[in-house]
Amino acid sequence: MMLTGNAAAWDLLRLVLAYVLAFPIGWDREREDRSAGLRTFPIVAVAACAFTILGTSIPGATADSYSRVLQGLITGIGFIGGGAILHAKGTVKGTATAASIWSIGIVGAAVGFGEYHIAVALTVINLLTLRVLAPLKRQLDEQP
Repeated sequence: MMLTGNAAAWDLLRLVLAYVLAFPIGWDREREDRSAGLRTFPIVAVAACAFTILGTSIPGATADSYSRVLQGLITGIGFIGGGAILHAKGTVKGTATAASIWSIGIVGAAVGFGEYHIAVALTVINLLTLRVLAPLKRQLDEQP
């Protein structure tokens, strides 16, 4: 079923919002020279948002079908996040980036479902965790 007029414009606005919310997280990961960054995060958020919009616009969609949309997203985004984790010389790196990818996928889904307060809260929590706790993490890593 194709949407016209206001519904289509509203869907486009939600895609833009997903992009805008993902951008600061992608920027942070890019600045930290992580495996995923400025391009990956907005793409994941917009795709999750679009997937959710499509899943909820199917005629006859139910809570059960919405649940299946979320299940597919969680699995797919987890796979992408898994690719950001690197294991070398007895250490594991990239878990914060992987968790952030997973979180930003949920941000996109929340926007797609119209749960903007959840999307904004997740974005703020993710960004604050990455920015505020990074110096503490570096300090702890430097201790013998």
